[in-house]
Amino acid sequence: MVDGPVVSVRGESYREVDPEIARFTVTALARDRDRETTLTRLAERAAAVRVLIDSHAPAVDRRETGELRVRPETRRSGERVVAYHGSVSTTVTVTDFTALGELMLRLADQDQVEVAGPWWSLRPDSPAHREARRAAIDDALSRAREYAEALGARVTALIELSDTGDMDRPMFARMAYAGGAEAGGAPDLELDPRPQEVRAAVHARFAISEPVLH
Repeated sequence: MVDGPVVSVRGESYREVDPEIARFTVTALARDRDRETTLTRLAERAAAVRVLIDSHAPAVDRRETGELRVRPETRRSGERVVAYHGSVSTTVTVTDFTALGELMLRLADQDQVEVAGPWWSLRPDSPAHREARRAAIDDALSRAREYAEALGARVTALIELSDTGDMDRPMFARMAYAGGAEAGGAPDLELDPRPQEVRAAVHARFAISEPVLH
């Protein structure tokens, strides 16, 4: 129990910072009437994807194999299999954005391959989160002092501080194709990294000296 006057405030911070990583998914596909042929093609295409990703190793932070699916295609009636479908997805995390567009285009140029993304984000341990939280605390203290001064008092102690959470949302890319195909060369894909929103908020309670009320 705190004796004396108390002021409760909410401190907030908001900023936009450059993304640190970009993620995209690449999915190899295969389909054939014969199951073994489908599996062989799928394995070959997945291996080609891995080789291409490995060729950009300096730019790639990590790759993670996702869902592997192999399913039969049947006629509307009955269980007669007419074809087999296979797919395997890989999530690629890239830190060198200058190589991102080239890598995505080269993957998309592979036979029976789908590419989706990128999604921009910050690392979970990014200093931007810590800086935002510190700024939110500074904002809370500044507000408390303003309220106290308006009452002819001053902040004397921190009673309670609680984090209401921070949030940053992964953003999609803005994509633009810059000529190259018409000129006879490989197409260029220009990607504009989206600034990341970093927010933080705290609730704080401060003890203040006795107000001087007029």
